[in-house]
Parts: sequence; C-alpha cells; structure tokens
Amino acid sequence: MKKYIVLVLFTVFATVIIPAQEINWITLEEAVELQKKNPKKIMMDMYTAWCGPCKMLDRNTFANKDVAEYVNKHYYAVKFNAEGNTVVNFKDYKFTNINYDPAKANRRNSAHQLANYFSIRSYPTIVFLDEEAELLTSLIGYKKPQQLELFLKLFKNNIHENLKTQEDFFKYYRAFKPEFSEL
Repeated sequence: MKKYIVLVLFTVFATVIIPAQEINWITLEEAVELQKKNPKKIMMDMYTAWCGPCKMLDRNTFANKDVAEYVNKHYYAVKFNAEGNTVVNFKDYKFTNINYDPAKANRRNSAHQLANYFSIRSYPTIVFLDEEAELLTSLIGYKKPQQLELFLKLFKNNIHENLKTQEDFFKYYRAFKPEFSEL
C-alpha cells in the first residue's frame, strides 16, 4: 500500500514539475497585428465546443512537444470557436455570430460569420494564412502530429508555391520524412 501511495505522489509531483509544451494561442486580431512587425504565417484552429475530434486534436496533436515547439517558433497560432460568440475584427469587417444561442453554448450552435468567411463546413478545420493574412488553405479533420508536420513545413518553407498540380503535391508527400514524434 505504501508503494502505491509513493507512486501516486511521485506521479502527481512529476506532472506538476514537468510542464507540458503548449502552443501560445492568441486571437486573430493579435496575430494580424504581430504580422506587421514580424511577418509569419498564421495557423488557425477552427473548432467547436461539442466536437470530439477537436478535443483529440488538442490532446494528441497540439499538446505534442514537437508540434508546439514548431508552431510557436514559425507561426502565429489562433484558436477560434467557430460556433462561439466572439466579435472579430478582420480585413476591415466586424464578424459576429448573429444567431448565437447561449443556451446551446456546449452543443451545436449557429456558425460564426468568420467560419462562413473561410467556408468552414466541418470541424476541426485548420486554416493556414500567409504573412498578409490571406488564405492559403483549409485542412479539414483530425491530424496526427506527423500528418500536421507535413503541412506546417510545406507552408513555413513556401514549398506550396512550387506545387502546381496534384502530382507535384504527391511527389512532395511521398518524399516527406517526418521528424515529429507521434507521442
């Protein structure tokens, strides 16, 4: 019994002492403002409160040390509730959720105008924006760390600019050697 208590205390102590690597999430307005001083691409996680795969993306992918380190270094990371009630000023427009129902805050709600602007139809969707906050692409669905790594490096290194056809992308995909851990 004593060994069990010591093991539990050690586990609790270790989790408190060893902080997990976390992505530094900011708002879209903050990211666009930061781009003016230090241009970087934006990675925006469009999620909802009720979405199971969104929670898996947070737990398994965004909490991954390699993913968090890479994103923090090379991107401005934005987390946005695509069915939330936040007011967002972007591209000289004020985006709201005019049909938001507070009674449905943790269930399916109406889509936010910003989600409609980016044509988001399923969750999670990761939106990549260039250094001028222009849409590069939307990546739909849950991605494991190494799957996300492929796109993080594709956009960070501007490889996408040389991919003119689907076959070009497949060549990049087949040649890609992931370096992120899957844990």
